[in-house]
Amino acid sequence: MQLINVGFGNIVSANRIIAIVSPESAPVKRLVQEAKDQGRAIDATCGRKTRAVLIMDSDHVVLSAVQPETVAGRFDGDIAKEEEE
Repeated sequence: MQLINVGFGNIVSANRIIAIVSPESAPVKRLVQEAKDQGRAIDATCGRKTRAVLIMDSDHVVLSAVQPETVAGRFDGDIAKEEEE
């Protein structure tokens, strides 16, 4: 099982991530609000501004204070390390 650091010591399973998106667009804002209302949102920002939204295959939405590019880079870096081993 591969784990990805989404900031401040918070880790999610890489195999369960469907998408990593920016929270700026209106559809993503609606998705996050609906997830919060239904109790499916996981806030991993530690009180900071949300910079990335991770959509999981379990219909959960993870909010991260790390840029989407950074999370994706960690995802790619972990895959490269795993292939080397």
